[in-house]
Amino acid sequence: MPALAHQPGRDARLPTIGAAPPFALTTADGTRLALADMRGKVVAVTFIYATCTDTCPLLTAKLAALGTRMGKDFGTQVAFIAITIDPERDTPDVLRSYAQAHGASGAGWAFLTGTPAEIKGVAQRYGVFARKTDRGDVDHTFLTSLVDRDGALRVQYMGVRFDPDEMLRDLRSLLREGGR
Repeated sequence: MPALAHQPGRDARLPTIGAAPPFALTTADGTRLALADMRGKVVAVTFIYATCTDTCPLLTAKLAALGTRMGKDFGTQVAFIAITIDPERDTPDVLRSYAQAHGASGAGWAFLTGTPAEIKGVAQRYGVFARKTDRGDVDHTFLTSLVDRDGALRVQYMGVRFDPDEMLRDLRSLLREGGR
């Protein structure tokens, strides 16, 4: 169930939650990427960690399939950003390997890491709770946020069981809106 449930008609605009929380983090290529750099594109922001063996790979695979379904718009008009919530272990190299292993590399994808303080701040601003367990996993909120071309947070999907067709409709709806 989306954190902000919506029942849009075919032409209804998605609600605007507010300005998407800004961030600037390190990509799997070692460069810095800020959310502001993505203006003009529709962006899905989610949180994962590379050593996760169940839910994170499922979420990544679901997004990878959506990227494929977006066709030529994926990479040029739409981007997916996955932010690690385990920055101590998820170095750029680890994230690059994770992306390749899960079919989520290439144009349209960015896997981001940063200092523990940077990651904690971004996660909190997006409403994501994360804590390390005694086993070494990271217990965290699964929340995927859609940000429009103007940097506004428009809708959030809670968990990994969201309907991919609904997200695809929402992405296409945001694309049709254009930008300012």
